[in-house]
Amino acid sequence: MSLIEHLRELRTRMFRSVLALTVGTAIGYAVFPYLLDGLIAPYCTVLAAGGEDTCTLIALRPLEPFSVRIRTSLVIGLFIGGPVIFYQLWKFITPGLTQRERRATLPFVVLSQLMFGLGIAFAYVIIPQALGVLLSLGGPRIAPMLSATEYLSFFLAMCVALGLVFELPLVLISLTLVGVVDSGGLRKARPYAVVGMVTASAIITPTTDAVTLLLVAGPMWFFYELSTGVAWVIGRRRRRRAARPA
Repeated sequence: MSLIEHLRELRTRMFRSVLALTVGTAIGYAVFPYLLDGLIAPYCTVLAAGGEDTCTLIALRPLEPFSVRIRTSLVIGLFIGGPVIFYQLWKFITPGLTQRERRATLPFVVLSQLMFGLGIAFAYVIIPQALGVLLSLGGPRIAPMLSATEYLSFFLAMCVALGLVFELPLVLISLTLVGVVDSGGLRKARPYAVVGMVTASAIITPTTDAVTLLLVAGPMWFFYELSTGVAWVIGRRRRRRAARPA
């Protein structure tokens, strides 16, 4: 394909991805009232641990409920439209793959959605701990009373960030399939990758406790090592095929 053809292909894939995100966002907007209790459940858990009986988010501006609903709908739309988005991404890179490797399209799409969902589920588990640490830093004289924007922005950022973290092995394996990286390069980059993982974990979880930091950095390191092993298997199979007589 020429450069112009690649750009046209990219435009088509991006348009379909945006369309899927738009449809998913519309669905998210419609189901938002039914999901709200689940979204604020981690906050309620923290308040209940502190002896609070009520759990309500406040709105400080007239447009805040609407803006919160839109932001939440976008994240829901990203999850709903995920299969289409991941499929378009995979189809864009498949021209650089062999026919055998292209058969991984369906597993790639399914695993992408599954890993993103697992990342969100993992975030849902650790958010109460992270939120509890943050709200306790001011001491007993500062009672938590979060606005809807502040809490849901924190909640959604954690969910999206950890959802993307769980996509790390698929990204590295995809780069291996197209020949951008290999197992040797991943092993050499391991020290720098570990520093990057810890730094990214500190950004994702703005808390002062090491437990939450390790809970995020741990899966990232595991996925990196898993990707290195898979990259080694892919490279070995390619060398074997190249060594076969024509």
